[in-house]
Parts: sequence; structure tokens; C-alpha cells
Amino acid sequence: MKNLIEEFKKFILKGNVVDLAVGVMIGAAFAGIVKAFTDGIVTPLLGALGGKPEVSLHIWHFDVGLVINAVLNFLIMAAIIFFLIVKPVNLLLDRIRKKEEAAPPAAPTPEVVLLTEIRDALQGKKPESPVITKESP
Repeated sequence: MKNLIEEFKKFILKGNVVDLAVGVMIGAAFAGIVKAFTDGIVTPLLGALGGKPEVSLHIWHFDVGLVINAVLNFLIMAAIIFFLIVKPVNLLLDRIRKKEEAAPPAAPTPEVVLLTEIRDALQGKKPESPVITKESP
């Protein structure tokens, strides 16, 4: 039993599980913001443009309109999230990547230069850069 508790504790404290839990909590909190935006701005706008934003369609004992409303709400929320969050974040990340790519590569450290010369000497090549040696006092 103690082994099972230790294994569960190890599982819970993994970075991915904690990150996922934080993401779910932030997502739930953000869902309220998106719902308020949808209910307060998008739905009245759609109502002004096309009439009643609620769909009611009863087929026998089933209310298919509820499903259609849920799908429409999902698509509206997905569009809001995509255009207000995902797209701007992707543009920001692209700018950061371009700046990183444009930066010149760092000069090799003396250890890398020395190892390159040793590799080239073992292969019988002429060294590409001057030899760095430490002189004893």
C-alpha cells in the first residue's frame, strides 16, 4: 500500500501533470471571459443582424435545437479564441524566432576549437584555425 502511495505521489508531482492541471484551471477561468464576450457582444450582434440567435427545433421528443445552439456556441468561442489569442501569440512567437535566427551564431569556445583541431589532426587534415595552447609558467 505504501508503494502505491509513493507511486501516486511521484505521478502527481510530475511536471506535465501539474502543467496540465494549471492549464485546465486557466482554461476554465478563461471560458467565463469568452462566454461573457459571446453573450454580451457576439450574440446581440448576431441577433441584430439576423433575428433570434436561439435555435429551437423539436423532432419528436428530441430538441435538436439545443445541439445546434451548442455547436454554434462552440464555433463562436473557438473563433474568438483563435483570432484573439492563438493568432496573436503565433505572430509574436514568429517574430521572436526570426530575431533568434537573424542573430549571428556564437563563436566557438576554445574547448570546441581545440577538439575540432584534435579531430582534424586524427583524420590527417590541416587545422582550420590557430591552435590554442596553454603555456606553463
